[in-house]
Amino acid sequence: MAVTPYYASLIRQADDRDPIFRMSVPVVQELRDPPHLHDDPLGEEHDMAVPGLVHRYGDRALLLVTTTCAAYCRHCTRKRVAGWREAAITSAGLRRAVSYLHEHPEVKDVIISGGDPLTLATDVLRRVLAAVREVPSVEIIRIGTRVPVTLPFRVTDELTAMLREFHPLWINTHFNHPREITPEAREACGRLADAGIPLGNQTVLLRGINDDPRVIEELCRGLLRMRVRPYYLFQCDLVRGVEHFRTPLAKGIEIMEYLRGRLSGLGIPSFVVDAPHGGGKIPLLPNYVVSTSPTHTVLRNYKGAMVSYPEPNLHAATATASPPATGAETTVWDVATGRAVRLPGAAPEESLDNHDRADAVSAACAAFLG
Repeated sequence: MAVTPYYASLIRQADDRDPIFRMSVPVVQELRDPPHLHDDPLGEEHDMAVPGLVHRYGDRALLLVTTTCAAYCRHCTRKRVAGWREAAITSAGLRRAVSYLHEHPEVKDVIISGGDPLTLATDVLRRVLAAVREVPSVEIIRIGTRVPVTLPFRVTDELTAMLREFHPLWINTHFNHPREITPEAREACGRLADAGIPLGNQTVLLRGINDDPRVIEELCRGLLRMRVRPYYLFQCDLVRGVEHFRTPLAKGIEIMEYLRGRLSGLGIPSFVVDAPHGGGKIPLLPNYVVSTSPTHTVLRNYKGAMVSYPEPNLHAATATASPPATGAETTVWDVATGRAVRLPGAAPEESLDNHDRADAVSAACAAFLG
């Protein structure tokens, strides 16, 4: 394990109930690995085109430039390499990776990761970025880092001035809990944003840390205030030692359901599962499409109201309009065929609390399923 004095100072109680402690300090549960957990759950070694360069998606490549981090997270997906031997990419390794990029012009986007690239000396990181930037087909460079969270003092004026030389450059950081948003973290992110670097955040959903919709809402609001766009909410990867951190997929969908309507779309991340064995990222959402027909699609909004959306009329010359629903009772069939715009009782104008909204959704779905 390793933790910076700064990040350790955020611990308020030295036990498993504290989110910073829980992310930083090993516990005996890490030794209990069911068979579905693996050292390399995402199959990165299988997709490693040359040592240190993972090429899975056609237009993107992942360049691992160091095995060092400022602090070692207990949920790390690369714990098979991170921290075991602290080392940086060699000159020969960088040349091999850059040569591969020259030979594969379909790669437009290179993600610099590790370990944590911002733990490299500024001159070393400059050499890496310059080598990648020399590849004509590479359009953007991204850096993945947790340094603004665990060692924000590393984000100096010297570092940001160097990073500005390599635009278009993006940075994704890794805040997991609102307690990590401190004045020091805000200052570090502000320096990067002021240097013209767009910032995103990749949160990992962790049991006992942030698996509460209100915690994620607070986190997302805090990120937006310091100009960091919530990008991904990741389901915890199937890496050894993390079973006590994992949540059901339903928990992530519940959180997404909660955020919609409460938070600006700018602050809502995509909930994704990085599928095992190199299957790639799969986005998961609550189901807002209830039913479809050639003429109408029935949609559910965040309050549980079901509405009828008319599909485009592809046969206008022969189409006939459906007569409006008559009588006191409107059924699902009326909504599905466009005879009514919504089911009665859902009251989209009304403000519902959490339990009322859940009850409305359940009742509407039960009615729809007959």
